[in-house]
Amino acid sequence: MENNNIERQYEMIGRLCSEVEKVIVGKTNVIKLLIMALISGGHVLIEDVPGTGKTTLATALSKATSLKCKRVQFTPDVMASDITGFTMYSKQAERFEYRSGLIMTNIFIADEINRTSPKTQSALLEAMEEHRVTVDGSEHKLPQPFMVIATENEFGYVGTYPLPEAQLDRFLIKISVGYPSAKDEMLILYNRKESNPLDNVEPVCSAEDITECIETVKSTHIDPAIYKYMVDIVSSTRKHPFCALGASPRASLALMRASQSCAFMNGRNYVTPEDVGNMAYYVLPHRIHLTQEAKVKRIDVNYVIGEIMKSVKPPFKGDVKE
Repeated sequence: MENNNIERQYEMIGRLCSEVEKVIVGKTNVIKLLIMALISGGHVLIEDVPGTGKTTLATALSKATSLKCKRVQFTPDVMASDITGFTMYSKQAERFEYRSGLIMTNIFIADEINRTSPKTQSALLEAMEEHRVTVDGSEHKLPQPFMVIATENEFGYVGTYPLPEAQLDRFLIKISVGYPSAKDEMLILYNRKESNPLDNVEPVCSAEDITECIETVKSTHIDPAIYKYMVDIVSSTRKHPFCALGASPRASLALMRASQSCAFMNGRNYVTPEDVGNMAYYVLPHRIHLTQEAKVKRIDVNYVIGEIMKSVKPPFKGDVKE
């Protein structure tokens, strides 16, 4: 029965990918990464230039999963209480009552998150880490599953605030949609000539289905040799000469969960070194700050991660028990 349930989950994830692909053309890997984060119980930061489909991707996922979704356009006048909620005195009840904020949803789309003030950005910290908000000393739990999909324009655009390290560290992965190929862009024009493909996205699963997938991902087997491989990779970022700030233990947890979801997406119930190696390029870059020397030499963070991956010895097949 358990095997049948897992097979049903595999099939559901396949249908979920297909539904989102109705809207986002030629970006299968990006869609899979977003779904991986969802079934990991993690959050995603999408950074790219305007107009590449960041918000559309997030909206398509929410429609295909039938999860409750709220979208906030982050601007300088958005307040922290708009996100977390606030207490208001009820004359009828003769007491202060909690009025829920926009964060009380399954999928929270923080559109252009780096356009709002640091004070408002910080309102997401507790929600992203502990899946709750504290307002006037009272705790309020968020609906489950819960996921933040934040979009941002690349730094250098007018009116943006860099995200603090504490917030960046709470995103499981950071991805970029990128420009489509000429062929895919022609297909986008054709598909949107008379209608919006987003209107044709059908829900293929429920909140309960996603919660079951999250539990299945958590149970994906990890060999002790793979645990060591993950820790060796993350700890190497703290020693690399071009890293001013290395990845935290939260990065190790994120790499573990992302590797488990990668194995699940590939139809396996165990993690391989390849899963870890693939996910390292999405889990680590936004958690690492390069030294001034590296910036002067125009060294990219992905180059540093590549150097680390070459230097850290992966476990041999004989060392890993499947």
